[in-house]
Amino acid sequence: MNFHILTLFPDMVENGLKTSITGRAIESGAISVEAVDIRDYTTDKHRHVDDAPYGGGAGMVIQPAPVCDAYEALCKKLGKRPRVIYMTPQGRVFNQSIAQDLAKEEDLVFLCGHYEGIDERALELIQAEYLSAGDFVLTGGELPSMVMIDCISRLVPGVLGNGDSAEIESFYDNLLEYPQYSRPEEWHGRRVPEVLLSGHHGNVADWRTKESYKRTMARRPDMWARFDLTQVHSRHDKKVLAQALEEYAQELAVKGNLKIILKGKEISLADFYYGTVLNTKTLRHAEVPAGQNIRKIITVENKANYVSMPYEEETLIIFSHGFFSPLECEFLRKLLAVLPD
Repeated sequence: MNFHILTLFPDMVENGLKTSITGRAIESGAISVEAVDIRDYTTDKHRHVDDAPYGGGAGMVIQPAPVCDAYEALCKKLGKRPRVIYMTPQGRVFNQSIAQDLAKEEDLVFLCGHYEGIDERALELIQAEYLSAGDFVLTGGELPSMVMIDCISRLVPGVLGNGDSAEIESFYDNLLEYPQYSRPEEWHGRRVPEVLLSGHHGNVADWRTKESYKRTMARRPDMWARFDLTQVHSRHDKKVLAQALEEYAQELAVKGNLKIILKGKEISLADFYYGTVLNTKTLRHAEVPAGQNIRKIITVENKANYVSMPYEEETLIIFSHGFFSPLECEFLRKLLAVLPD
């Protein structure tokens, strides 16, 4: 895969990417990185590429001609017009899914703005796509482009030493990676989990999957809400997921003194997870009653198109004594969709 960076600071980009994994990938030929100096395409004798913005205002704007000329020269050399990604906080926020899409390209152009940005006419003419590294402002697009190139490169065959590495890291399939441990077995009174020392590959794989689920629920509930539960197919995989949900809920119960009330009667966590009444029901709505020590009332209704249930409607009341956040309660709502049949 070939990366082309249009920038005012080519040394910054090249020096940053020619180290570590991306540096080795460049040496092996798995990827190539070319920094194109936009200043090489100005007609100004002082190599100026910017001017004051029309309408007034602070800062300077990069003029359209040098940007377009640099891109057109690259297109002529390649014999095609590759996708252009413009680094700007106005764009979609970059993520692993976008990286997987961009990794399919043979050539990819990153356009790095500076100062107050680039003349809009240039961006329209070269049909730039807008991407952002996050909701913050940097001096230029060089650092975001390096971040994205590093991420995309890891998905290119031959870049990582372990062919499975990219598929088990954080954000793959909208899950965070499980905890990692190395020698020594015990350090400062903390031991490596026994399952990792067992040599039982199946148990290790299940533990890692459960920890990935639990870590995502705890640290990134926004990601957990996007996790596609339909991709968990087999009975074994559903059991692993149910175990992860139960373990996490038990941790929450200890933290928040959780009680679950069904039809006015308190039920145990085990009943909640494996009881026949709830496992084909779905979330109807959630609300927070005022003036009571109740964080959530969740009403679930019967999914009539699956199987008739003993009750038309059940009410779940979660008492948390002020410990649970709305996002933690969101986990409990999510739970209802994955209970084993």
